[in-house]
Amino acid sequence: MQAGTLSTFLKRGAIWGFIFLELVFFTVAGEFLSLSEKAFMDLDNMLLLFKQSAPIGIIAMGMTIIMVNGNIDLSVGATYALSAIVLLDSMTWPIFGGMGDWAIPMAWLAALATGTLLGALNGLIVWKTGVDAFIVTLGSMLGYRGLVFMYNGEQPTSHLNWTLVDFAEAQFLGIHTATWFLLAVTAAIWFLMNRTVHGRNAYAIGDNREAAVNAGIKVGPHMMINFMIIGFLAALSAVVFYSESGSVNPNDGELYELWVITAVVLGGTKLTGGAGSIVSTFGGVLAIQLLRKGLSHIGADTETVNLVIGLILIAVLFLDRQLNLKGKEELKT
Repeated sequence: MQAGTLSTFLKRGAIWGFIFLELVFFTVAGEFLSLSEKAFMDLDNMLLLFKQSAPIGIIAMGMTIIMVNGNIDLSVGATYALSAIVLLDSMTWPIFGGMGDWAIPMAWLAALATGTLLGALNGLIVWKTGVDAFIVTLGSMLGYRGLVFMYNGEQPTSHLNWTLVDFAEAQFLGIHTATWFLLAVTAAIWFLMNRTVHGRNAYAIGDNREAAVNAGIKVGPHMMINFMIIGFLAALSAVVFYSESGSVNPNDGELYELWVITAVVLGGTKLTGGAGSIVSTFGGVLAIQLLRKGLSHIGADTETVNLVIGLILIAVLFLDRQLNLKGKEELKT
């Protein structure tokens, strides 16, 4: 098998093999170490796993576009929290007073508009200044988090609407609302990346930005649109989660950017851009949630979970680097 073929297989196929090994390991280990009487691969347990994957998974789809483009967005956690605050607080605004449950779609629109505008601001700065997206979004991560604390101090923002809760907790065909949102977003972003000019341009820009410019691709506006997409998806993730929760703390969403990037990288997307798969990112999201849920199932604490996932991420990055080096050597011979 050639180096390029091996690399593609490991990036797009190995994640599913890893998920299979996780299922086998935690099923067997759970028989001896679990304090719960319920089997790890119990149907309700697996459906809950998909639901719990939704907040990270929805954002990860947008991060895949950004990283394929050769950029990164570290502000998604703060965008998620600020959008959640707007969602819950806007339902109490006087402008929506007397609207009853019709205030719900207005609150959704306000939250989604917030996320989209924050993403647009990131994209505009990256486009017009030429500053690396890592630096820009690092600054916006701190700035947007500051806005979260300015909005309501260190107090949680709460508004429990039972119509909203009923919608968020509903199941269709046995699948939770949050899971349906995750599946719909995955399908939409897959179509965008694989069946549209915009998606093809994302790969072209990430692979060779100078060549993309010479080919007539408007790189700046293209990147701005992608930042708007991830901002929208961060807000959508907040809408899905906090419709059920009804309360957001100022620190919510912290480290989400790291979990999201980890899922995308585990799915085989290159940090340098130009390569990535939406389906594999979906697998990366499931792999992380399986690790978190599986280790918890056998009694591991949070610190152990973070340590294991961190070590796996380092191993994946090392393997990716080695395969890329071998691929380059193969091309030279």
